[in-house]
Amino acid sequence: MIQQLTPYTILGVIALYFLVLIAISYYTGKKANNEGFFIGNRQSPWIIVAIGMVGATLSGVTFISVPGKVGAEGVNQDFAYMQLVFGYLLGYLVIATILMPLYYRLKLTSIYSFLDQRLGKSAYKMGAAFFLLSRTIQAAFRLYLVAIVLDKFVMEPLGIPFWGTVMATIGLIWVYTFRGGIKTIIWTDTLQTVCMITAVTLTIFSIGNALDANIGEIVDMVHKSEYAQVFFFEGGWSDPNNFFKQFISGALITIVMTGLDQDMMQKNLSCKNIWDAQKNMLTFSIILVFANLLFLCLGALLYIYASNVGLEIPVTTDELFPMIALQNLSPAVGIIFILGLIAAAYSSADSALTALTTSFCVDFLNFEKIARSEEEKQGIRLRVHIGFSFFLFLLILVFRSLNNEAVINQIFIAAGYTYGPLLGLFCFGMFTNLKLREYLDLSNYQITSKLPPALQKINLVAVICLLSPILSFIVDKYSSEVLYGFQFGFLIIALNGLITFVGLLWISYRDYEEQLEAYEPSEQ
Repeated sequence: MIQQLTPYTILGVIALYFLVLIAISYYTGKKANNEGFFIGNRQSPWIIVAIGMVGATLSGVTFISVPGKVGAEGVNQDFAYMQLVFGYLLGYLVIATILMPLYYRLKLTSIYSFLDQRLGKSAYKMGAAFFLLSRTIQAAFRLYLVAIVLDKFVMEPLGIPFWGTVMATIGLIWVYTFRGGIKTIIWTDTLQTVCMITAVTLTIFSIGNALDANIGEIVDMVHKSEYAQVFFFEGGWSDPNNFFKQFISGALITIVMTGLDQDMMQKNLSCKNIWDAQKNMLTFSIILVFANLLFLCLGALLYIYASNVGLEIPVTTDELFPMIALQNLSPAVGIIFILGLIAAAYSSADSALTALTTSFCVDFLNFEKIARSEEEKQGIRLRVHIGFSFFLFLLILVFRSLNNEAVINQIFIAAGYTYGPLLGLFCFGMFTNLKLREYLDLSNYQITSKLPPALQKINLVAVICLLSPILSFIVDKYSSEVLYGFQFGFLIIALNGLITFVGLLWISYRDYEEQLEAYEPSEQ
C-alpha cells in the first residue's frame, strides 16, 4: 500500500490543499486591518465560527489518539471519553451564559484585559504570560506530530531534512494567516473541520466495506462489541474512567481551556454581537458531541477490523489508525487520512499563531493604547507574527533533539498546569469584590536594605501564580499514596485553581472607600 501512495502523490495532495487555503486567505484578507486581524471587525457569521471551532478543538492529537484509546487499558478506554464530552456541554453552557456576556460587555480584544481592569497589572500580565507559554508549547507539540508524519512518509524519501519539513510546515501557516488573521482563520478552520470529519466518515465506510457491512450493520457491530461501554460507575474514585471524575473534569477543562483561552475565545469575539456568539457556542457544542462519537466509533471499528484480519495491535495505540489507513486500506483512504491529519493539526495551530500574536500585541505592546498610526501597528504586528513563527520553529527542533517521547509528553502535560492559575485569577476577579496587594515592600527591613531596588519589592501575585502549578504537581504525584489510591487526573486543574484562589485571598483586602462611593442613596 505504501508503494502505491508515493511521496510525490502525498505532496501533490497537500500542495493542492494549501493552495485552497491560500486562495481563501487572499480573498478574506484583502482589506484586513488590525481590527480585522484580531477580531474580524466583529462581523464573522456565527454558523461559520461554530463549524470552524470543531476543527480547532479536535486537534491532530485527538485525530490519532482518541480512536486508539478505545481498545486500550487505562483512562478513556471503550467509549468512556464520551463522559468527558458530556462534561464539555456543561462547560460550554457556563461560557455562553457567564463568560461571553462579560467579554462582550467590556468590549475586549484580549480576554486578559479583564484581569487588568479588575485586579491590576500584575494579574493581567501573569494571565497573559501563562497563556503565551501554554499555547506556544501546545502548538509546537501538535505541529511536531504532523512534521514527524510528513517527514517519514513524504520529505525523508525525497531527501529533505527534518528542519526543512518544519520550516515548510510553519511557513505555510504564516502565508495564509499573516494578512487576514482571525478574519481568514474562521473560514480556513471551517474547511479543515469538513476535511477532518470527512476523513473519519469515509474511513468508517471503507472499513465497513472491507468487513462486508452496510451502515446499519456497522452501527450494530460497534454497539455489540466489547468496546461500547460509555458509563463507568463501579470503580469508584480510584478508577480513571469514573463518570463523575470524567464529567466534572470535562466541564473544568472546557471552562479553562476554551473560556479562558484567547485562542478559542478570539473566534467568538469576532461575531457581530453576544446573541450570535452564544448561538455559535451552543451549536458548536452539539456538533462536537457527534464529532467525538464519530471518532470513538472509528476507534471501535479499527480494533474490530484488526481482530478480523489478524493484525497485531501496535504497542503505542496512537499508531493503529495511521497503520490501518496507510498500509491496509485503499490508497484513497491513505490520502484521506493524510488530509484529515493535516487539517486536524493546522486548524488548531494556525489559530494559535494568530492568538499568540494578538495577545502579545494587545497585552504586552499595548496596541489599544499606544498612539501610533494603523500602518505602524501593522508593521509591528507583522514582526510579532514572524517572531512567534520562528519561535515555534525552534521549539519543534528542540522536541526533535530530545528524541524522547516520554519527555516530550511530560512537557505537553506540564503546559496544561498553566491553566490552573488562569482559573484562579478569573474566579477571584468575577466572584469577589476584593482588591489585591500586588507587592511586598522589603525596603524597610534592615536585612534587605542593601539589595538592589528591583529586588526590594516582591510581586506577590506572580509568586502565587508560579507556586500554584508546582504545588499541584507535587500533590498529584503523591495523591495515590496519601489519598488511598485517588488520582486527580484532569481534576488537577480544579486543585491548581483553588490553590491560586486561596493564595489571592491571602493577599487581598476590601476597599471600603470604593464601596461607600458606589453606595450613594438616591435623593428624595
